[in-house]
Order: sequence, then C-alpha cells, then structure tokens
Amino acid sequence: MQTITLKVEDSVSEKFLWLLKHFDEKEISIIDKDKYLSDDEYLRSIPGMTESIIKASNEPIEKYVTADKLDW
Repeated sequence: MQTITLKVEDSVSEKFLWLLKHFDEKEISIIDKDKYLSDDEYLRSIPGMTESIIKASNEPIEKYVTADKLDW
C-alpha cells in the first residue's frame, strides 16, 4: 500500500473527503486529516522503523542494490 500526503485547499476539502469516504477502508483510509506530518515524522511514528533504517545504513556497501535493480 502507498501513503500519499496531500495539501487540499479549504474550498474543496469537504468534497475531497466525501469522495475518499466512498472507497472501502481496505482500499483507502484517512490516516490523519488534521495534522501534517513530514516524511521524516511519519517514518519515525512507525514502531521499529528508526531501528530498521539505522540497521540498513550500517550494512556493508557490497549488499547495496541500485534503484534500477529493485523489483518495485
């Protein structure tokens, strides 16, 4: 699942939220509509994410994979 952060103009926010609410919760869920989180703040809010990033950054360079080799 992807997480997307959007800034929505006040004049259309009510219509936009109405549209989102018409999707199944398994398809789209509103994480937090009142507070903006930077990518860094969001990642730090996920339990274990900081430790995982630190662990990955300490991996030997031989284990690194370039973006073109990733299977997205």
